Amino acid sequence: MTFDPLTHIAFSTAGEGPPVLFLHGFPQTSALWGPVIRCLPDFECIASDLRGYGASWTPEAGEASEAYSFRAMGGDQFALMSALGHERFHLVGHDRGARVAYRMALDHPKRVTSLTVMDILPTDALVAAWDYPVGKAYFHWSFLAQPAPFPERMIGADPDPFFEACLTGWGGARVDDFPAIDAYRAAWRRPEVIAAMCHDYRAAVGIDLQHDAADAGRVLDLPALVLWGESGVMARHFDVQAVWQDRLSHMRADAVPGGHFFVDQNPRIVAALLAEHLRSHGAV
Repeated sequence: MTFDPLTHIAFSTAGEGPPVLFLHGFPQTSALWGPVIRCLPDFECIASDLRGYGASWTPEAGEASEAYSFRAMGGDQFALMSALGHERFHLVGHDRGARVAYRMALDHPKRVTSLTVMDILPTDALVAAWDYPVGKAYFHWSFLAQPAPFPERMIGADPDPFFEACLTGWGGARVDDFPAIDAYRAAWRRPEVIAAMCHDYRAAVGIDLQHDAADAGRVLDLPALVLWGESGVMARHFDVQAVWQDRLSHMRADAVPGGHFFVDQNPRIVAALLAEHLRSHGAV
């Protein structure tokens, strides 16, 4: 099968201006960004589903789950943006999308006009700092990474309670805080999407850590914005700004009201911070 980013990757576009690629996280879809993008009409906003998520393709994965590495996911997104005529663009990611965005910037920094990462630490830094309190809060990292088909069968028996517990458990959100909850449910009820999300987490503690080790000590010299939820797990357990300062030479950092899913909870605040950042670095 020949990969065609325009058909294998589900995406939507809105607005006119400098291009901005928006990448969602677990267990969500590109529908996350709708309320944010509506506040950014002066940019061409492209919101896409990551490989394995939403309506994008779900390739087969081997035991090592390399097909779901952040590098593989990022390759899809580079191909999509090239197909849309954008060789350079702003890059915005939340959660898993932020990890993909960071890997994309490491692999091809000249294609990235600016980078925004939301509510993550670099994967290698998070794993290195892992302890019981973090593991309890982010239990899904260990559970989803278990060998197939154990987590797939457990989740597939009743997906909604599992994924909704994730949405509501990382910073006090409620289900009705998620405007796109119907889109999320439609995606995560599909067995192939459940399997793909498990492969994503298997890859993170395997091949992705190998990629991170190869880039140890790298400092990205491009405009960057780091955001995190002021009442989320990251804020409670880490000095997010301090960790990223060693990785990003030209960085602004801000806490946003809300938990891990502050984009859903406060899209207008996120849009305002993004607008300021993107306009400050608008040349493509």
